[in-house]
Amino acid sequence: MNNDINYSELISVRINRITESQTIAMTVKSRELKAKGIDIINLSLGELDFNTPEHIKEAGKKAIDDNFSHYPPVAGYDELREAIVQKFKYDNNLIFTPNQIVVSNGAKHSIMNVILSLINPNDEVILPVPYWLSYIEMVKLAGGKPVLINSTIENDFKVTPQQIEKAITNKTKLFLFSSPSNPTGTVYNKNELNQFAEVFAKHKHVMIMSDEIYEQILYEGKHESIGQFNEIKNQLIVVNGVSKGYAMTGWRIGYIAAPEWLAKACTKLQSQFTSGASAVSQKAAFKAISGDKTETYKMRDILKKRRNLMVELFKEIPDFKTNIPKGAFYFFADVKNYFGKTFENNIIKNDVDLCLFLLNNAHVAVVGGSSFGSPDYLRFSYATPENNLIEAVRRIKDSLEILEL
Repeated sequence: MNNDINYSELISVRINRITESQTIAMTVKSRELKAKGIDIINLSLGELDFNTPEHIKEAGKKAIDDNFSHYPPVAGYDELREAIVQKFKYDNNLIFTPNQIVVSNGAKHSIMNVILSLINPNDEVILPVPYWLSYIEMVKLAGGKPVLINSTIENDFKVTPQQIEKAITNKTKLFLFSSPSNPTGTVYNKNELNQFAEVFAKHKHVMIMSDEIYEQILYEGKHESIGQFNEIKNQLIVVNGVSKGYAMTGWRIGYIAAPEWLAKACTKLQSQFTSGASAVSQKAAFKAISGDKTETYKMRDILKKRRNLMVELFKEIPDFKTNIPKGAFYFFADVKNYFGKTFENNIIKNDVDLCLFLLNNAHVAVVGGSSFGSPDYLRFSYATPENNLIEAVRRIKDSLEILEL
C-alpha cells in the first residue's frame, strides 16, 4: 500500500480555479519585512485609517449589554432592513421593501451571494476593466465566464454603452461594476448611467449589479445610482454596506437590494452558509445608517485633501500618468514606461516586478494592476496620514530614479 499522498491534490477544482487576493499577499510580505524591523509604508490596503465614530461604537456596546448575543434572522433584523429601505429612499430616490433587502457579512459576501445565486457554469458575466480584484475570482468560483470590457486612463477608465452592447450575448447573465470605482476612483454621471440603462432595457435577460460601497466617499456632486432608471428596476441589484463610509471594515456588514425572487435565493444560500450577520454589528450598522453623518463627512473631507496632495506629489515622478479620481481613495497610475528598466541586473518586466522592487527598495507596499485586469498600472491607496503619503512618494521617486535602461 502506497502511503505517500500529495495532499495538495485533494484541493477542489473550484479552489484551484481562483487566485489569492494580491492586496492580502502584499500585506503579508509587508508584515514579514516589518517583523525584521524595516519601516514599511503600506499603500496597498483598501481600509481607512480612521476609527469607527463613537456614537456607532456606543450602539455596539449597548447591543452587547442588551444581550444581542443570539442568532439573528438570516436576512437581517427588521429594524435594520427598514433603515436600509429608508436610506435608499432618501439618499438615492430608490424604492424597495424590506423583503428585498438581505444583510450579509460585508459587501464582498453580498456580492458572492448574488453570483452564486445567479451564475451557472459557463454563464457570461460582463466586467468593465479595471475591475475590483475579487469580482473575477468570484465569477470563476461559480464556474461563470468573465467577459472583459477594456478602458484606459485617457477616457477616465470608463466603458461605453457601445462596448456593453457589443459584449452582450444570449449567454450573458450579469453585468457587474462599481461607481465610485475600486481601483480607479472613477465615478459615472447620471447621463452615462442612463445610457447604460437604455442598453440593458433592451436585454431583459441581463441582471445588473451596481456596487456602491464607496457612495459616501465622493468629492464632487452627488452620488448617482443606475437604479434610478425605472426601465431596468426588475434587473437591478444594488450592493452597499458600512465598511467604507463609516470606517467599519471589521464590523463586517454589507447588504443588497434586489428583486424579491433574488433576495429570497440569497437568503436561502446564506441560511446554509453563514446564517445571519453578527447581531451586535447589525445594531451598530443601524446606528450608522440611520444616525448622524457628521463624522462621515469629516472623513470624506480629509480624504479629499489627501487626494489633492497626491495629485501634486505624483507630478514630481517622471513617467507616472494618473487621472484625478472623483471618489473612493485610490490612484491607478500608468507605470508601463518603467517596464524594461533594470536594477542590479534585474529587469523590471511587469507590474509585479515593479511592486516587489518598490517594496524591497522604497519600502512602500502597493498593488499591481494585473490583479485588476490592467497590468500596465499600479494601485495606490491614500487611506493613510499625509506625512506617510509625502514620505512614501519621496521614497518611490528616489527608488525609480536608480533604475537604468
